[in-house]
Amino acid sequence: MVHQPLISIITPCYNSEKYIIETIESVLTQTYTNWEMIIVDDCSVDESYEIALGYSRKDIRVKVYRMEHNSGAALCRNKAIELSQGQYLAFLDSDDLWIYHKLETQLRFMQKNNCDFSFTEYEHINEKGEPLGIKAKIIKRLTYRRLLLHCFPGCLTVMYRQDTIGKIFCNDIKKNNDHALFLRVIKHSKNAMGVPKNLAKYRIRKNSISRRKVDMFIPYFTVVNKFEGINVFFSCFCVLAHVAVKMFFKYKKI
Repeated sequence: MVHQPLISIITPCYNSEKYIIETIESVLTQTYTNWEMIIVDDCSVDESYEIALGYSRKDIRVKVYRMEHNSGAALCRNKAIELSQGQYLAFLDSDDLWIYHKLETQLRFMQKNNCDFSFTEYEHINEKGEPLGIKAKIIKRLTYRRLLLHCFPGCLTVMYRQDTIGKIFCNDIKKNNDHALFLRVIKHSKNAMGVPKNLAKYRIRKNSISRRKVDMFIPYFTVVNKFEGINVFFSCFCVLAHVAVKMFFKYKKI
């Protein structure tokens, strides 16, 4: 790979002491090495911040910032984006994992296909890191309209060019802030594509916000209707499409 741009990895963190070591290690073992990992701790009350600091002392590519008060994942992501210096941005939450060649494979795909936004397949693991035999599929091409109908990209797999798209920040909302962010980003994207490779592991936690599926309907509607200004009828259609994709298309057994 001739050109090796800096990739900024955006990692919000809150009370993830059980998982953050694995998360950081999955970045440290990447075959692509020109990255910075920006961990923004949201005033954790466990050892997450101290663990992250320990890694930052060993490797200058790991950079740690602590919020002044508990602010939520959206504002933590915004702080990391603000601090980022990379030509590319990638997202990895503090309990998820990457396959060791994720960055290299995804960057090579983007350069080969001249795309400025990409996402990959990923699999589900449980709290112990054990595979659950479920994989999230991708679509080949992603457009703004398709992204309204369903948030196809898993946040832990998204990477886009910050040097051409620019710095774009999350809406300060508790749920679906990643979907809202990607809708804003995709408006500036000229070519958004799915990478047909499983390159990440999404951890299913019993008490995570994303586990409460019923509670996701209203936040999804809010993003489409309030933040994107879509009329009520089409917003309702988007919610129905989102549910249908999640139930009948998104996942497959592996």
